[in-house]
This record gives sequence, structure tokens and C-alpha cells, in this order.
Amino acid sequence: MGLRVCLVTPFAWSRPHDVNEHVAGLARELRMLGHEVTVLAPSTRAADLAAGRRALLDGARAEMIALGPAVPISRRSRIGVPVGVRANLALALARGRFDIVHGFEPALPSLSYLALRDSHALGVATFLSPERLGYPPGKPQRERLLSRIDALLATSPEAAEAACERLPGAYQVITPGVDTELFRPEEKRKRIVLEWRPAGRPLTRSVLRALRDLPGWELVLLRTKPLSGRPTVPRAIADRVTVRTARDAAGRAAFLNEAAVFVPALDGLARVSLEAAAAGAAIASPPHLREQPELAGAAVARLAEDEELRGREGRENRAAAERQTFTELARWHDELYGSLAKKRRGNATRPGIHEEDALSSRDWIVCDLHMHTSWSHDCAIEVPDLLTHAETEGLGAIAITDHNVFGGAREALAATTSLTVIPGEEIKTDGQGEVIGLFLSEEIARGMSFTETVAAIKEQEGLVYIPHPFDRMHSIPDAATLRSHLDEIDVFEVYNARLLFDGYHDEALRFASKYNLTMGAVSDAHVLQGVGTGALRMRQFDDAEEFLVSLRSAQVLRRPKSLLYLQSLKWAAQAKERVR
Repeated sequence: MGLRVCLVTPFAWSRPHDVNEHVAGLARELRMLGHEVTVLAPSTRAADLAAGRRALLDGARAEMIALGPAVPISRRSRIGVPVGVRANLALALARGRFDIVHGFEPALPSLSYLALRDSHALGVATFLSPERLGYPPGKPQRERLLSRIDALLATSPEAAEAACERLPGAYQVITPGVDTELFRPEEKRKRIVLEWRPAGRPLTRSVLRALRDLPGWELVLLRTKPLSGRPTVPRAIADRVTVRTARDAAGRAAFLNEAAVFVPALDGLARVSLEAAAAGAAIASPPHLREQPELAGAAVARLAEDEELRGREGRENRAAAERQTFTELARWHDELYGSLAKKRRGNATRPGIHEEDALSSRDWIVCDLHMHTSWSHDCAIEVPDLLTHAETEGLGAIAITDHNVFGGAREALAATTSLTVIPGEEIKTDGQGEVIGLFLSEEIARGMSFTETVAAIKEQEGLVYIPHPFDRMHSIPDAATLRSHLDEIDVFEVYNARLLFDGYHDEALRFASKYNLTMGAVSDAHVLQGVGTGALRMRQFDDAEEFLVSLRSAQVLRRPKSLLYLQSLKWAAQAKERVR
């Protein structure tokens, strides 16, 4: 089944760039596989900008949408994306209704970063250069970005290692992709192509010295970046050395397809080396070249003098490049996107959906799924007082979820009350925050791993409830842990009346919506005055299965009181208890 895929590049689509070549090749082949692909990019071309405005008005269904003029960006950039471009990006993401948003080089202050940060779709990030990793500068912003990325990719081990230092995670290394129809072996001339970089003068001098002893051979110094200068060429071989600029693939193919030997720059584009391999050139890149650039001349001389070696390496390079085509790259992404799409729950897979209509005749009640009693170390509310107060507040069901103990829930179950009591426990894991078990029958020990805690809840046929998942004022599970347990999470808390910042609620709501998780809302009450300040309006239920069915039509109720007031009452109660 085809997906709606959005590819976002930070570089002007109207200008040649190696990232854009990667995006364009991937987009073309993904469309061949049946996906609907839209590229979002800046542009310097007026026609692109006008077409982009029309596409946004028409529902963001075009193959490429220029969102605004290009702003120069680099790893040292401090220029933000203009407000108008941000607005166009928000409009494109909203109207596009994408299944996948894939940002390229998102560690720059750019459209890619904003798209992954603000999108509600499944997110994929690709890093192509170890040099483009300076943004965002703050650790909280990087953690927020990571929480919204479902897959981390890099086009080289070096890029993956560098990116992992700033954005930790499990990176998958992919090919940059190459067009093997455009780059193909042709009749080889005695031509050496060297990718020229101003910082690579020692490498260039080594190859120029070797050229003096290779009569009949020519050298092309290929510039693949703008404003890259011009090397000094000795007069004795000037007639055999040319300097050419080719920033796009078509321009480079004219030189590489007939080249017998290619010398990559020390800090050159990985794409150009792959293109040279696809063209069947022998590549002069011996080990330790960065430490000893003069080795390049020796490698060039050996390849130039040994036609058999040159031909064998050229054939091997071509065979390796044929496994790294854009077609193969798209097939790999097709599998990745499909596996990510499976993470999002479908309504048909939720327990008890066939019984939803059976509860439509039940009364509506207010249910608070997270509160504490004096059995918790930080709460002084006696169980009878809590039950009486909850009845007075008009609640129909409550979950007793004391910290790491089950006595409060057991006491509430034994009491006489009109409330439906859900026995639960808020369990501290070993370094991954807390997990609540609902509909438990016995206590679960604290200090286990997140995985072990979830398994212990499931062993009792309980429900896994994730409390305050993005409250960074407390220990919480990281996003990777949450994503690895999506199938086991029964309820995901999107509103907690005790959280200090609303941004934490927004983050939880975004996550739950993204993966179609069942949502919960609670008071997390530690004092009587907090009971019911966050709750759900839902149909009456009798057991865990009916509870999950009822949650499907539940409505979040936000009835907050002053957090300072509630917290001061909690502190006063704790102080009073210590005096006793």
C-alpha cells in the first residue's frame, strides 16, 4: 500500500547540491514503487515560489513545493527560518496529511529541523555529513527532536558516529545512492580525475608530480563546490591539466564516464566517489591517505602503469556501485517506511472493539485514573477519606495507584463505596521512570527494568498505563523505550493536573496521536483538594476489557486548580506527618 511521504531538504532546490541529488533520486524511485512523494524545499527561482503557493492552496499534493526563498545555512549558521516560510511549512504539513516526514540534515537551523520538530507524522532523519551537526545547541531541544524521530539514518559510518555524539540513538548506515544509467563505463581514456578542494593542496601536488612521469595521461581537476579556488599547475604539464567545474550529476558524468582513475578529495563528497565507481574508474585512495597525502601520487602511478589492475578494480567498483543504486535505496526505504507504519495502531486491532456498541446504553461516569493514599510515602490521605471525597466530587470510578505498594488499592477494594475501584500501583523502574499497572491483583517490586516491569503487569493480566511520560522535572522513559513497547502500552497519559508546564501535555498528546494510542487523563492527587482535577468522562465499565472499550469514546476533562495551592497543601501535610 502506498504511503504519503514528505521529503524535506534544507538546501535550495534551484541550485545543485549533493543532498538534493540524494533526495531527488530517492523521491523518483519511491514514486515508482507506488508512494505519493512530496519534496519540501526552499528555492531561489521565482517560478518555483509561485508554483509552491498554488500547491499549498490546492492541498499540498505537488511533487515539489517551494516554501520560500533560500536562506544561506551552514554548521555556523545563526539565521533562523523566516516566519513566512515557517507558516508555509506548517500549512504544508497540515494539508499534506503525510504518513512519513523525512528530514535530511536536520541538525541545521532549517526546514528539515522544523519539519521533524513540528510534524505529527512518523519521523525519519538522514545525516549525510559529519560537518552539519551544530543545531540545536541546547540539550533539551535535541532531546525533544529525538523524541519525534522514529528512525535515524546516515550515509556513512563517519556521519553516523558524529551524529550519535549529539543525537544518541541506533543509526542505520545507508548508501548515498547513484544513477547507474547516467554513470556508466565508457571507453576509457588516459584520464585521471581529481576532486579538487583548496584544503587538499598536498594531495594535488602529489598527483601533479606523478603526472610528470606519465606521458600521454591527462589530469582533470574537478571542482564540485562553488568558490573553491584554482590550484597552481606547473608550466611543464600545464597542457595536460584542465580545471573544470561540475556541481551536478550530469556535468560530472561527462568527465567520470571516460576516466580511468579517480582521486577523491580528503574532505570530498562521498557521492562523487560512488559516481566514479559506477563509471568503472579505478579509485586511488590508499590507506592512511589523510596522514600521508603523498601516497596519492604513488597510487595513481601504480594504476596508470598497470592496465590489468586498473581494469579489474574498475569492474569491481562498478559491481559494488550496482548494489547502491537509487532503486535499491528506495526499496530499502520502502521496507523501513512500511515497518514504521505498522507501529501506528489501527482501530481494528484494539481489544474489545466489537463490544463498543454494547456500552452505548451505559451511564456516563467521571473516572480519575491516578491518585494516591497514605500508603504512598509522599501522601497523607487515608483511604476512607479519599473514597468519601471522591464520591462527594461526583466521581464514578477511581484508580488507586500508590508508589511501589499495593496496600492502598487492596484497602479500597475491601471498603464499602459506590465507586468503581481500579486496583493499581505506580512502580518505579530502574532508570526509565515509572509505570502504572491497573487491574492488578498483587504488588509488583520496584527497581526492575522497564521491560521487566511491563512483563510483570502483563503476567497479572493487568493493563500498562504510562504516567506523565514527558515530564522532564522527573525521571521519565526515553522516547526510544516508549517506541519499543508501543504494542504493550494500553493507556498513555496525555493530561496530568500536577504537571508544571503545559508543554509536557502537548508532547504527550502529540506522541499518543502519532501512534494512535488510547489516552488517559488524571489528577495524580496527593491531597484531597486535587481529586478530580484531571479525569475522563467515559461509559460505566465492569472489568478491564470493558474499561478499554469505554476508553475509546472517553473525553478528557481538565479541571485544574492552582498547582502552587495543591503543592503547598501536600508539603504542609508531609510536614505535619513528620512532626507526629
